[in-house]
Amino acid sequence: MMGHIIAFTLVIIGGLNWLLYGFFQWEVGQLFGGMDMTVSRIIYVLVGFATLYEIATHKSNCKACAAMGEKKSQV
Repeated sequence: MMGHIIAFTLVIIGGLNWLLYGFFQWEVGQLFGGMDMTVSRIIYVLVGFATLYEIATHKSNCKACAAMGEKKSQV
């Protein structure tokens, strides 16, 4: 459960980063010196891994998807 919360938070950060970049051409990584800085690259890699984790575990963690699966199996 804790892994899901951490991964979901990182996915949200990634989504907000894309929103900021789309509107203002500004990225979260600039807070840490830009994309070439190690800290920024680590953040981007963690966001990427969190996304993969969420994709792989989404159905078992998502109550809405689990409820949909139960409804389909009852039909």
